[in-house]
Amino acid sequence: MQGEGQAIGGRAMESMTGRLLVATPALKDPNFDRTVVLLVAHEAGGALGVVLNRATEVPVAEVLGDWSDLARHPAVLFEGGPVQPDSAICLARMRHPLRRVKGFHQVSGAVGTIDLSVDPERLRESIGGIRVFAGYSGWGSGQLEQEIADGSWFLLDALPGDAFVDRPDDLWPMVLRRQGGMMAAVAHFPPDVALN
Repeated sequence: MQGEGQAIGGRAMESMTGRLLVATPALKDPNFDRTVVLLVAHEAGGALGVVLNRATEVPVAEVLGDWSDLARHPAVLFEGGPVQPDSAICLARMRHPLRRVKGFHQVSGAVGTIDLSVDPERLRESIGGIRVFAGYSGWGSGQLEQEIADGSWFLLDALPGDAFVDRPDDLWPMVLRRQGGMMAAVAHFPPDVALN
């Protein structure tokens, strides 16, 4: 759960689960250029997240027909990251976040992952929308913390709707602009300018 500390090497680590990683212009990896990643798990062994702003053109109905009615616009698969692109992770937004629902694992507030082996018809009343990701983004123990320290990522708070925006291409500048100050200025950074 977000906010729970875990011991690493004798010191407590604050979990980043439920927070956003926003790629800085200094990040050189093309897999993550101008991406916004929601961390769905972060513990001593590493971190796992999904890229929220890389929509594909593949309709959810083509891959997971039974789930397509619950998919938020755009109802397409998203590229969750470069790891295991043949696997799927499904994020869901619950209508009643305090109600326990079989197959739902809370990430933060009303947002969490949902087990795709559960019958979606049984969840229709509980779920306000889903988003399906092909693959995920992963980091080994200490790797993500080092990338943040190196200036590759901004670590920011997520809003409940971030994972379900109608215009995912606008998410990177939108998240930066709402921070205000110098961070808002980064939202206007030209995409073709390299930082040394």
